[in-house]
Amino acid sequence: MITKKTWAGWAAFAAVGTLVASAPPASAEPTLHGCVYPRVCFYQTESQYTAGSPTAAYQDPDYNQTLGPRSKGADVVYNSRNDDTVLLRIGSTSTAFCLDPNSTVHNDASVTVTAIRIRSNPATCSSIFVTWPSS
Repeated sequence: MITKKTWAGWAAFAAVGTLVASAPPASAEPTLHGCVYPRVCFYQTESQYTAGSPTAAYQDPDYNQTLGPRSKGADVVYNSRNDDTVLLRIGSTSTAFCLDPNSTVHNDASVTVTAIRIRSNPATCSSIFVTWPSS
């Protein structure tokens, strides 16, 4: 199952919408949206996401990574990993968005993702918003 989540800005932390779509056949498509497993892909624009052209990708788990210019502030982030959750730090705050495996988040202009942490544990998010880990 692929989950699509939408951030509607800082004022709507409590109003995150979720839309569930069916997953593509496992053998028919080795990549989704141009994102090769096991990466977390960033798309600066919605059109790059639609075209399957990620501008950056990360795959190393279990440490905080500051985003570079090709990923920082991306409009879309897709987690192609099957068993790993992803934390996306919001600006310079201590708040992070938790992205489940095989799911996508679409950000609006008021949200700037600045860092990532791929977590090999837990396998699913217990909450949408969590505290950004210090190390």
